[in-house]
Amino acid sequence: MFTGIVEEMGQVEGIQRGKQSAVLTIRAKTVLEGTKIGDSIAVNGVCLTVTSLLSDRFSADVMHETLDRSALAGLRRGSLVNLERAMAADGRFGGHIVAGHIDGTGRITRIKRDDNAVWYTVQAAPQLLRYIVEKGSIAMDGISLTVARVEENAFSISAIPHTVAQTALQNRREGDLVNLETDIIGKYVEKLLTPAPETLASSGLTRDFLARHGF
Repeated sequence: MFTGIVEEMGQVEGIQRGKQSAVLTIRAKTVLEGTKIGDSIAVNGVCLTVTSLLSDRFSADVMHETLDRSALAGLRRGSLVNLERAMAADGRFGGHIVAGHIDGTGRITRIKRDDNAVWYTVQAAPQLLRYIVEKGSIAMDGISLTVARVEENAFSISAIPHTVAQTALQNRREGDLVNLETDIIGKYVEKLLTPAPETLASSGLTRDFLARHGF
């Protein structure tokens, strides 16, 4: 579990590509403190397991599923990435609940400066936008951000200069793909409020029944 508060930016040192998978080697410093093989590190919001560890870098396997669902496939040697270690139980919870399991990607369609803030507008699929609400939280490339606006096919966030300077947002350009993880609470609520059809049928509780009784 993560919080979306980026600890440092790392740099991709190497990418060993397989037929449908890859091994990422990332140069880092802060996130290596206290880290051991088998620990989890979020790389641009994607939870990866450390498989190899040196004093100034670590490696992690990236599965086929992860490459398909995230923007990690577009990384290249020298790319800057946002890094965060798994949340410590005794630490402050500064962001929101981030699982490190990417729901999909979005595409930055507009970047606009507004006094001391930078607005990023991100186009996303309907199945992602349904979980994105104004003033709610979104993890974008692993950064916990507050949604400022939601439109029919996009949402916008407003980042302060500190966030931009301390993360790989500083290198994002219009047209770039970003990893998105929506608020996990909304997904659980939807699941609990939508029982399986066979459960509804056996209980006698149906949508029509609820509608007739004012629900």
